Amino acid sequence: MAKTTTLPTGHGQVQVYFTTNAPDIELPEEKRQLRVPTDVRRYGLSQILNSESMLDTSAPIPFDFLINGTFLRTTIDEYLVANGLSSETTLNLQYVRSLIPPLYEASFEHDDWVSSVDILSASSRAGKWAGQKVSPGQERILSASYDGLLRVWNKSGQTIATSASSSAGGHTSSIKSAKFISGTQIASSSLDRTVRLWKYTESEDGFSGELKPTLELYGHKGSIDSIDVHGPSNHIVTASADGSIGHWTSSKSSAPAAPSALLGPTSKRRKLTTSTSTPQRGPLSMISCHTAPATAAIFNPLDLTVAYSAAQDHTIRTIDLTTSTVVDTRTTSHPLLCLEALTGISTQLVAAGTSARHITLVDPRISVSSTQVMTLRGHTNKIVSLSSDPESNFGLVSGSHDGTCRVWDLRSSRQGTKDEGGGLVGEAVYVVERDGQKGATKRPVGGEGIKVFGVAWDKDVGIVSAGEDKMVQVNTGRGVTKSESS
Repeated sequence: MAKTTTLPTGHGQVQVYFTTNAPDIELPEEKRQLRVPTDVRRYGLSQILNSESMLDTSAPIPFDFLINGTFLRTTIDEYLVANGLSSETTLNLQYVRSLIPPLYEASFEHDDWVSSVDILSASSRAGKWAGQKVSPGQERILSASYDGLLRVWNKSGQTIATSASSSAGGHTSSIKSAKFISGTQIASSSLDRTVRLWKYTESEDGFSGELKPTLELYGHKGSIDSIDVHGPSNHIVTASADGSIGHWTSSKSSAPAAPSALLGPTSKRRKLTTSTSTPQRGPLSMISCHTAPATAAIFNPLDLTVAYSAAQDHTIRTIDLTTSTVVDTRTTSHPLLCLEALTGISTQLVAAGTSARHITLVDPRISVSSTQVMTLRGHTNKIVSLSSDPESNFGLVSGSHDGTCRVWDLRSSRQGTKDEGGGLVGEAVYVVERDGQKGATKRPVGGEGIKVFGVAWDKDVGIVSAGEDKMVQVNTGRGVTKSESS
């Protein structure tokens, strides 16, 4: 039987059993079980582990602690009370090295507001789809701007390529969203109601490149605010202010003809006067499923025949793309502005950013009577962009008009108050400000700042965000919600 160590204290005590998944900081069996004060918090537990009688580390290691998969963010006594447990209970505490803050690395300056960012790397979706490994140092950042242009950057902040202007086949208004389909193809959507496909090529030295328009897609009757792509199938989904979700192909040969009624005078005139006009095509289907502007559309990452959409009508809808029908509707309490899918957390979750300053997590595969799984609270303005941690099933970053990006760990949660509607509530583990000199802080700093419009999280590049300050900002992303020992 393991030896029980007792720490002298004048407070109440509880017996704990320490475990870890990291062999280099594992306690001997005889030291794992001991009694600790019930008023102790994370910092105090970390001190106990670092003590001479425990790990006896040469330099203190900051630790975080999980109980049943959730971070301990209160005293042990508060945890026992909240969960209806007795001090006679033995708590299993899993300790992991503390998470790493998303430190500021660089900023790249634009000529106008930056609406959207995406990343091409060896670990990114498009990098994997392309089948050609992106070498370290050759990663690319894609940005879309309100000036109607796309730009491709290297990690040093050099512009490799800029898209064509409207007179040369580019967008005729602000671009709202853009994604890498592969290492050589990009899709973008705009206030001009079109989706455009671009061929991306680089010089051999990698210091210059070209973005050439190859296809224009028509079908929406309002601005197209969100786009998602699936490279292997050449399929695209879009969300528009007209309330509809578009389903498209990037293949010229299999795309339907463009609706003639939507080809405006400008498009017709360019087609007549330009000998090398860009081909124009229509959607595979146009699904009118929302009663208010649709703000987001994404593929189910595990099933490309399924898409999720969100809108200002408060709903998340599940769409069967093979039949172009809505198969599930989840109604929330507020207008929804963005979506992200998180897979691998025993269930498949969809996160939706709201105009009410919080993030709602739902599981579209369970009964509609159980809509909300968790609420993430902390932003002070509406949330317009989300991206999941590529290295963790529990991590998420959000971009908001409060001028910050916030990093969330779904294991960092508590029981919500009555005013919060009860249920599980998560709070940000880090706040990333637009001021690069400040970097990141664990304590939310309020709502001051420049609006953030877009954010993307990549294993190799980090957390990339963009906004009203005309800047693309890069922060480190590794270990932010997954410590190396967890």
